[in-house]
Amino acid sequence: QVQLVESGGGLVQAGGSLTLSCAASGRTFSRLPMGWFRQAPGKEREFVAAITADGSSTYYAESVKGRFTISRDNAKNTVYLQMNSLIPKDAAVYYCAARELGSMEYHYWGQGTQVTVSS
Repeated sequence: QVQLVESGGGLVQAGGSLTLSCAASGRTFSRLPMGWFRQAPGKEREFVAAITADGSSTYYAESVKGRFTISRDNAKNTVYLQMNSLIPKDAAVYYCAARELGSMEYHYWGQGTQVTVSS
Protein backbone atom coordinates (compact mmCIF):
# COMPACT_ATOMS: atom_id res chain seq x y z
CA GLN A 1 0.00 0.00 0.00
CA VAL A 2 1.00 3.59 -0.62
CA GLN A 3 -0.20 6.53 1.42
CA LEU A 4 -0.15 9.94 -0.25
CA VAL A 5 -0.71 13.26 1.47
CA GLU A 6 -0.92 16.49 -0.52
CA SER A 7 -0.29 19.96 0.83
CA GLY A 8 0.31 23.47 -0.41
CA GLY A 9 -3.05 24.35 -1.85
CA GLY A 10 -4.70 27.68 -1.18
CA LEU A 11 -5.97 30.91 -2.64
CA VAL A 12 -3.85 32.79 -5.14
CA GLN A 13 -4.44 35.67 -7.50
CA ALA A 14 -4.40 35.12 -11.23
CA GLY A 15 -0.84 35.33 -12.47
CA GLY A 16 0.49 34.07 -9.18
CA SER A 17 2.34 30.91 -8.23
CA LEU A 18 1.81 28.00 -5.92
CA THR A 19 3.76 24.83 -5.15
CA LEU A 20 1.99 21.64 -4.20
CA SER A 21 3.72 18.83 -2.36
CA CYS A 22 2.81 15.19 -2.02
CA ALA A 23 4.47 13.08 0.65
CA ALA A 24 4.45 9.33 0.12
CA SER A 25 4.88 6.48 2.54
CA GLY A 26 4.41 2.75 2.67
CA ARG A 27 6.37 1.65 -0.37
CA THR A 28 9.70 2.29 -2.03
CA PHE A 29 8.96 5.72 -3.42
CA SER A 30 11.82 5.66 -5.90
CA ARG A 31 10.14 2.81 -7.78
CA LEU A 32 6.83 4.58 -8.25
CA PRO A 33 5.92 6.71 -11.25
CA MET A 34 3.88 9.64 -9.95
CA GLY A 35 1.27 11.95 -11.35
CA TRP A 36 -0.82 14.99 -10.58
CA PHE A 37 -4.47 15.24 -11.53
CA ARG A 38 -7.15 17.82 -10.88
CA GLN A 39 -10.91 18.01 -10.73
CA ALA A 40 -12.93 21.20 -10.99
CA PRO A 41 -16.55 21.40 -9.81
CA GLY A 42 -18.89 19.70 -12.26
CA LYS A 43 -16.03 18.36 -14.35
CA GLU A 44 -14.26 15.07 -14.66
CA ARG A 45 -10.87 14.51 -13.17
CA GLU A 46 -8.13 15.33 -15.65
CA PHE A 47 -4.45 14.59 -16.02
CA VAL A 48 -2.08 17.42 -15.23
CA ALA A 49 1.47 16.07 -15.12
CA ALA A 50 3.48 12.91 -14.57
CA ILE A 51 7.03 11.95 -13.75
CA THR A 52 8.91 8.69 -14.06
CA ALA A 53 10.19 6.83 -11.02
CA ASP A 54 13.74 8.13 -11.43
CA GLY A 55 12.62 11.61 -12.40
CA SER A 56 14.29 11.46 -15.79
CA SER A 57 11.14 12.13 -17.81
CA THR A 58 8.12 14.35 -17.31
CA TYR A 59 4.83 14.72 -19.12
CA TYR A 60 2.27 17.51 -19.13
CA ALA A 61 -1.23 18.27 -20.26
CA GLU A 62 -1.24 20.85 -23.02
CA SER A 63 -3.20 23.25 -20.85
CA VAL A 64 -0.37 23.52 -18.30
CA LYS A 65 2.70 23.02 -20.47
CA GLY A 66 5.18 25.83 -19.93
CA ARG A 67 3.49 26.97 -16.71
CA PHE A 68 3.64 23.93 -14.42
CA THR A 69 6.65 21.84 -13.45
CA ILE A 70 6.55 18.43 -11.84
CA SER A 71 9.57 17.22 -9.89
CA ARG A 72 10.44 14.74 -7.20
CA ASP A 73 12.90 14.23 -4.40
CA ASN A 74 13.29 10.51 -3.84
CA ALA A 75 15.34 11.10 -0.73
CA LYS A 76 12.37 12.91 0.80
CA ASN A 77 9.68 10.64 -0.69
CA THR A 78 8.01 13.72 -2.10
CA VAL A 79 6.72 14.86 -5.46
CA TYR A 80 6.07 18.50 -6.24
CA LEU A 81 4.00 20.53 -8.65
CA GLN A 82 5.24 24.06 -9.20
CA MET A 83 2.44 26.12 -10.73
CA ASN A 84 3.20 29.50 -12.28
CA SER A 85 1.08 32.02 -14.18
CA LEU A 86 -2.06 30.60 -12.65
CA ILE A 87 -5.37 31.35 -14.32
CA PRO A 88 -8.93 30.90 -13.00
CA LYS A 89 -9.34 27.74 -15.08
CA ASP A 90 -6.60 26.14 -12.99
CA ALA A 91 -8.86 26.23 -9.92
CA ALA A 92 -9.62 22.69 -8.82
CA VAL A 93 -8.90 20.03 -6.26
CA TYR A 94 -5.46 18.67 -7.07
CA TYR A 95 -4.63 15.04 -6.41
CA CYS A 96 -1.34 13.24 -6.52
CA ALA A 97 -1.31 9.63 -7.55
CA ALA A 98 1.10 6.73 -7.82
CA ARG A 99 1.18 3.71 -10.05
CA GLU A 100 3.18 0.54 -10.09
CA LEU A 101 6.01 0.17 -12.58
CA GLY A 102 4.66 -1.44 -15.73
CA SER A 103 1.08 -0.45 -14.98
CA MET A 104 -0.72 2.36 -16.78
CA GLU A 105 -3.31 2.69 -14.08
CA TYR A 106 -2.87 4.87 -11.03
CA HIS A 107 -3.81 2.73 -8.05
CA TYR A 108 -2.98 5.04 -5.18
CA TRP A 109 -4.46 8.48 -4.60
CA GLY A 110 -4.15 11.26 -2.07
CA GLN A 111 -7.06 13.07 -0.50
CA GLY A 112 -6.58 16.19 -2.61
CA THR A 113 -5.75 19.81 -1.95
CA GLN A 114 -7.84 22.77 -3.05
CA VAL A 115 -6.41 25.42 -5.34
CA THR A 116 -8.45 28.57 -5.82
CA VAL A 117 -7.45 31.25 -8.32
CA SER A 118 -9.05 34.66 -8.05
CA SER A 119 -9.38 36.85 -11.12
